[in-house]
Amino acid sequence: MSLRLSKLFGMDVYDIEAGYKGKVYDIIINLEKGKLETITTEPLKVKTKSDAKKILSEKSIPYRNVKSVKDIIIVSSRDVPFVEETKEEPATASSQLRYKYSRK
Repeated sequence: MSLRLSKLFGMDVYDIEAGYKGKVYDIIINLEKGKLETITTEPLKVKTKSDAKKILSEKSIPYRNVKSVKDIIIVSSRDVPFVEETKEEPATASSQLRYKYSRK
C-alpha cells in the first residue's frame, strides 16, 4: 500500500487504547535511509533550540511505533525498540558447517 506523504499532515493520531495523541504537524525524514523517522504533534516552528528539543522529546512519536494509517493513525502506546537493519551476507559452505566430524 502506498500513501502520499501530504495526506498524513493534519491526521488525528490515536494510541491502541483509543487515547488521542494529537494531529500530525511535521514529519521528519531520514534522507540517507529514505525512511520516515518521527511524527510531531506540534509545529517545529520555534524560536529556540531548547523549544525544538522539547517538542521532539515530549510531543513526537517515532514512526516505528506506527501500527496503521488510513483515516487516522494508530500508534503503539509504548516505545518499540529500535532495531538496526543489517545486510545479511550469503551463507558460505564453511559457515553452514556446525559439527566437525572426527574418527576415533
